[in-house]
Amino acid sequence: MSEHDVQREVTELQAKSATAARIFDLRRIIGGLFVLYGIIVTIAGINPSDATLSKAEGVNINLWTGLGMLALGIFFLLWLKLRPAAPVRSEGPAEE
Repeated sequence: MSEHDVQREVTELQAKSATAARIFDLRRIIGGLFVLYGIIVTIAGINPSDATLSKAEGVNINLWTGLGMLALGIFFLLWLKLRPAAPVRSEGPAEE
Protein backbone atom coordinates (compact mmCIF):
# COMPACT_ATOMS: atom_id res chain seq x y z
CA MET A 1 0.00 0.00 0.00
CA SER A 2 1.27 3.42 -0.84
CA GLU A 3 1.21 6.36 1.54
CA HIS A 4 -1.53 7.98 -0.55
CA ASP A 5 -3.78 4.92 -0.11
CA VAL A 6 -3.20 4.91 3.63
CA GLN A 7 -4.05 8.64 3.88
CA ARG A 8 -7.24 8.12 1.84
CA GLU A 9 -8.30 5.21 4.08
CA VAL A 10 -7.61 7.23 7.24
CA THR A 11 -9.68 10.13 5.85
CA GLU A 12 -12.60 7.79 5.08
CA LEU A 13 -12.48 6.28 8.58
CA GLN A 14 -12.43 9.76 10.17
CA ALA A 15 -15.50 10.76 8.13
CA LYS A 16 -17.35 7.61 9.25
CA SER A 17 -16.36 8.25 12.87
CA ALA A 18 -17.63 11.84 12.74
CA THR A 19 -20.94 10.65 11.25
CA ALA A 20 -21.33 8.04 14.01
CA ALA A 21 -20.57 10.68 16.65
CA ARG A 22 -23.33 12.95 15.28
CA ILE A 23 -25.86 10.10 15.11
CA PHE A 24 -25.25 8.97 18.68
CA ASP A 25 -24.92 12.42 20.23
CA LEU A 26 -26.46 12.27 23.72
CA ARG A 27 -28.30 15.54 23.16
CA ARG A 28 -30.36 13.86 20.43
CA ILE A 29 -31.23 10.88 22.62
CA ILE A 30 -32.03 12.91 25.74
CA GLY A 31 -33.95 15.57 23.81
CA GLY A 32 -35.98 12.98 21.92
CA LEU A 33 -36.91 11.10 25.07
CA PHE A 34 -37.89 14.26 26.94
CA VAL A 35 -40.07 15.38 24.02
CA LEU A 36 -41.72 11.94 23.79
CA TYR A 37 -42.39 11.67 27.52
CA GLY A 38 -43.39 15.33 27.68
CA ILE A 39 -46.08 14.74 25.08
CA ILE A 40 -47.38 11.70 26.98
CA VAL A 41 -47.47 13.48 30.35
CA THR A 42 -48.99 16.64 28.84
CA ILE A 43 -51.79 14.60 27.26
CA ALA A 44 -52.39 12.94 30.64
CA GLY A 45 -52.59 16.39 32.23
CA ILE A 46 -55.05 17.93 29.77
CA ASN A 47 -58.14 16.35 31.39
CA PRO A 48 -57.20 15.58 35.00
CA SER A 49 -59.58 13.76 37.31
CA ASP A 50 -60.79 15.31 40.54
CA ALA A 51 -58.86 12.67 42.51
CA THR A 52 -55.62 13.59 40.75
CA LEU A 53 -56.12 17.28 41.43
CA SER A 54 -56.95 16.68 45.09
CA LYS A 55 -53.76 14.61 45.53
CA ALA A 56 -51.70 17.51 44.18
CA GLU A 57 -53.58 20.12 46.23
CA GLY A 58 -55.30 21.64 43.22
CA VAL A 59 -52.23 21.88 40.97
CA ASN A 60 -52.39 20.12 37.61
CA ILE A 61 -48.96 18.57 38.12
CA ASN A 62 -49.09 16.36 35.01
CA LEU A 63 -49.74 19.32 32.75
CA TRP A 64 -46.97 21.46 34.23
CA THR A 65 -44.47 18.61 34.35
CA GLY A 66 -45.27 17.62 30.77
CA LEU A 67 -44.82 21.18 29.53
CA GLY A 68 -41.51 21.42 31.41
CA MET A 69 -40.32 18.16 29.88
CA LEU A 70 -41.33 19.36 26.42
CA ALA A 71 -39.43 22.62 26.92
CA LEU A 72 -36.31 20.78 28.10
CA GLY A 73 -36.46 18.30 25.22
CA ILE A 74 -36.86 21.09 22.67
CA PHE A 75 -33.94 22.92 24.29
CA PHE A 76 -31.68 19.87 23.86
CA LEU A 77 -32.72 19.42 20.22
CA LEU A 78 -32.19 23.12 19.45
CA TRP A 79 -28.80 22.98 21.15
CA LEU A 80 -27.89 20.03 18.93
CA LYS A 81 -29.05 21.87 15.81
CA LEU A 82 -27.37 25.20 16.61
CA ARG A 83 -24.10 23.84 18.05
CA PRO A 84 -23.35 20.48 16.40
CA ALA A 85 -20.53 18.35 17.72
CA ALA A 86 -17.18 19.29 16.23
CA PRO A 87 -15.43 16.48 14.37
CA VAL A 88 -12.54 14.94 16.24
CA ARG A 89 -9.21 15.76 14.66
CA SER A 90 -6.55 13.16 15.19
CA GLU A 91 -2.89 13.91 14.78
CA GLY A 92 -1.29 12.18 11.85
CA PRO A 93 1.78 10.00 12.36
CA ALA A 94 4.78 12.03 13.42
CA GLU A 95 7.21 12.45 10.60
CA GLU A 96 10.85 12.32 11.52
